[in-house]
Amino acid sequence: MTELSEKILSSYQARKTKKQKTAFIEFMKSEIPSLRVEEGGFLKSRNLVVGDVKRARVVLGAHYDTCAVLPFPNLITPKNFPFLILYGILIALPFIALMVGTELLLNYLTDNFYFAYYTALLVFLVSYFGVFMLGFPNKHTVNDNTSGVITLCEMMEICREQGIHDIAFVFFDNEEMGLIGSSYFRKLHKSEMKDTLLINFDCVSDGDHMLFVLNKPASERYEKAFAEAFVSSEKKTVHLEKAQNTYYPSDQKGFPVSVAVSAMKKARVLGLYLDRIHTKKDTVMDETNLAYICDGTTRLLTKLSENIP
Repeated sequence: MTELSEKILSSYQARKTKKQKTAFIEFMKSEIPSLRVEEGGFLKSRNLVVGDVKRARVVLGAHYDTCAVLPFPNLITPKNFPFLILYGILIALPFIALMVGTELLLNYLTDNFYFAYYTALLVFLVSYFGVFMLGFPNKHTVNDNTSGVITLCEMMEICREQGIHDIAFVFFDNEEMGLIGSSYFRKLHKSEMKDTLLINFDCVSDGDHMLFVLNKPASERYEKAFAEAFVSSEKKTVHLEKAQNTYYPSDQKGFPVSVAVSAMKKARVLGLYLDRIHTKKDTVMDETNLAYICDGTTRLLTKLSENIP
């Protein structure tokens, strides 16, 4: 890894609060003088952009904001929809139980249905969203998404060294709050991104199954190029999947031509899955993943540059 990537990994893993984000932004500006901040939209997201989006043939992205620490992992199974639904229900059950218990207690104490009902609903909303979005910052965010941030930093250096031009890089804000930063970026650059390929790196350092989720336009135009650039090896297995039948909720959503990149594990029952994120166990940085993704992305960008006049 570059010195910049090492510093981010060692000193800037927590990027949840405004103060933490500001510290990271100031550090990045000191390391990358050409970096600019595009601020605005809901929650005043601060996206960090390097390069000219208007001239870019490809935009590489990753969210830099980080999550609250949770007592359970945000387990994602992109190809196993029944498990996703069941897991979501199981996570919601304690909050539903708290809501029902609150309503029963208030009904007993006050004999006021409306007061009990709306107070219980408020308790549910505050507790559910408080735990998931407003809790204490997770200090361990190696995979989600320090790995994506580092991938962008590594690719910036590779593009500089190899003279790969017309590539823009964007570090999205507020992904954990509902893809808000990328939504603002998409609106701000609507005309530029109409036909431009966005490749989004999210959780790429923990797992040997490399997942590429291509939306329909990306699949039609670039699936062959991705298949040639990213080839399964003895240690890494490639999965090229279509977004229509694959669940991966990250910043590529909503872009006209987009690909999500993630590292997965695989089990017989679950299929492909992503674990440990949003917990204190998010500490795995497999540098062979970064090397594999950067090498493949470099081949892809070079191939696309050769084929586009």
